[in-house]
Amino acid sequence: MRVQLPQLLWYGNTTLAIDLPDDWEVEICPMRGAHRPPLTVSQMRAAIRNPVGGPPLRELARGKRSAVIVFDDMTRPTRTYELAPLVLEELAAAGIADEQITFVCALGTHGALTQHELRKKLGPQILAKYRVFNHNCYENCVTLGTTSYGTPVMINREVMAAEVKIGIGCVTAHPQTGFSGGGKLLLPGVAHIDTISHYHLKVHAQAPQTTGLGKHENNILRQNIEEAARMVALDFKVDVLFDGRGATTALFAGDLSAVHAQAVALAKEVYDTWPRPRNKQVAIANAFAKANEMPIAALVGMLALDGFKGTVVVIANAPEGQVVHYLLGRFGRAHGGRQYPISHLPGSVALIIMAPHYDKTFGDWFGNPEVITWTRDWESTLAILAGKHGAGTHAAVLPNATMQYYAG
Repeated sequence: MRVQLPQLLWYGNTTLAIDLPDDWEVEICPMRGAHRPPLTVSQMRAAIRNPVGGPPLRELARGKRSAVIVFDDMTRPTRTYELAPLVLEELAAAGIADEQITFVCALGTHGALTQHELRKKLGPQILAKYRVFNHNCYENCVTLGTTSYGTPVMINREVMAAEVKIGIGCVTAHPQTGFSGGGKLLLPGVAHIDTISHYHLKVHAQAPQTTGLGKHENNILRQNIEEAARMVALDFKVDVLFDGRGATTALFAGDLSAVHAQAVALAKEVYDTWPRPRNKQVAIANAFAKANEMPIAALVGMLALDGFKGTVVVIANAPEGQVVHYLLGRFGRAHGGRQYPISHLPGSVALIIMAPHYDKTFGDWFGNPEVITWTRDWESTLAILAGKHGAGTHAAVLPNATMQYYAG
C-alpha cells in the first residue's frame, strides 16, 4: 500500500511517498479539513475589511502615528507573506506612514529567525521596506501588571510603544492550551522569560487537568493568556486555519476575543481526526506543519496506540533541525531551560524518528532520548517495522500529526 504525505512546508511543500506492507490493516486518519478549499486573496481581503466584534482596521488606525504587526515564527505554517500586505493596505488607508510601521516576530522562547527565514515568512518586499525585529524574551520588556493567576505580565517594549497593535497568527490544535491562536501570540509570543515560565509552570500546576490537546473550555492556561492579552490591549487580530498542505482556508479578523472564539469553533471541526485511530500497534505520525517541533507528533501517535503500547514512527523532515527552545530545550549534557525536560518517553512505546536531516539534538526535548531509534529514510524505517510487526498488524497513518487532535 502506498501513502502520499506532505513534507517540507517551507522548502517547496513537496510529497513523500511511503509504502506499507500489503498484509497490514492500514487506516489513513487525516484531519477532517485536509481538503478544504484555500481562500483567494480577494476573500482574505474581504474578511480583513469586514471584521468581527469591532470596527475595521482603517478606522481604528485613523489619526494614529505608529503601528506594530506581531507575527508568528517558523514553527507555525502561517503564510504571513499573503496576509501582511492586506493589513498594510488598511494601515495605508488610515494614513500611517510606512516608516512608522514595524514588525515583531513572536518567538516566545524560541531562537531568533535569520533574515533568510524572515524572507520566507514575510516575503522579501517587506524585509526590504520595513524594520523587522525578533522578540528577545530576556530584554526590553515592559511590566503591565499581574494576572489573577499570579503571572507577572512583561511584554516586548517595541510592541507596547506602538499606538496601533496588530497580530497575525493561526489556530491549530495545541498540546497544552487546547488550541493555539488568540492571545497566545502575546503570551508567550512577545512576553518576558519570567512571564512565560510562570505561565508554563506555576499556572499549569494550579489545574493541570484542564489543559491538554484539544481542551479549550475552562483551560487554565488559556484563561491566563486572555487576562494578559487584555492588559496588552491588542487592537486587531487576524487568525487563520489551514488545509492539509498549510494553505489558508479560513480567516477571522477583528476583536481578539471574538476572532479566537469563532476560529476555535471551526478549528474543532477542521483539525479533528477522522477516522479516529484506536488500539493500533503502529502509528505513523507525520510532523509536516511543525516538523521543527516534532514531539507534538509523537504524542498524537501514542494516543492512537492500544493502551500506550506499540510503535510510533514520527516523520520529521526538518532541514533546519528542531527549534531552539530556551524554556524546554537542553543546553548541556545534563541541564536545560526552566522546563527541561518536558517529558520522558514511556517504556511501553518504541519510538522511531525518521529524520533525513538528523542531528543528535533532535531528541533533546525528552529526558531519555537514548531510547529513540533513528532512521534517515523510509526504506530503513520500514525494515525495522517489518522486523517487529508481521502480517495483520493494525496501523494508522496521521498525515498532519502536529495539527490534528482527537475530539472523542
